[in-house]
Amino acid sequence: MFKWLTSAIIVAIVATGCSTAARNETSPSPRNNGRVHTQQTEPRKKEIKNSEQVAAHLEQLAKGIDGVTNAHCVVFGNTAIVGIDVEAKMERSRVGTIKYSVAEAFRKDPYGIDALVTADMDLSQRINEIGADIKRGRPIAGFAEEMADIMGRLIPQLPRDLIPQEPEHHEAPTMNKKL
Repeated sequence: MFKWLTSAIIVAIVATGCSTAARNETSPSPRNNGRVHTQQTEPRKKEIKNSEQVAAHLEQLAKGIDGVTNAHCVVFGNTAIVGIDVEAKMERSRVGTIKYSVAEAFRKDPYGIDALVTADMDLSQRINEIGADIKRGRPIAGFAEEMADIMGRLIPQLPRDLIPQEPEHHEAPTMNKKL
């Protein structure tokens, strides 16, 4: 009986080893398969090393689109924000088309692929002012001031939050009551 049990264990070990080898041969890994190839189809984003140069490049690229009268760009880190100026009386749908065309041109550019594009006149002017502050050597202060202005426009003013000011003259108000 001991010989029978030993023989069964040896056969089980050999069978287990053979089945592992057969299983590896039937399912090849993608690294060993020479037919599987991938190719990058999207342009890779380049790391922005000189933000002033990239800003000027993206502004020129945006100005090259029909309908764009001017462009302003600010680069923070590896992200660019571009404000475009269009004619004031242009229809909204045409403005959207121009903004899409600028974004499409940026998509083909390695620096502009992740850029943010806006056609809002107020935001474009604020981007221009931030760029001017950066050129004057005060990037953080300029950015903080413009963000405060933007937030001031976004936050609504509620009448119940107003605190009435005391009049300078401490005269009692007179009321004309007629019954």
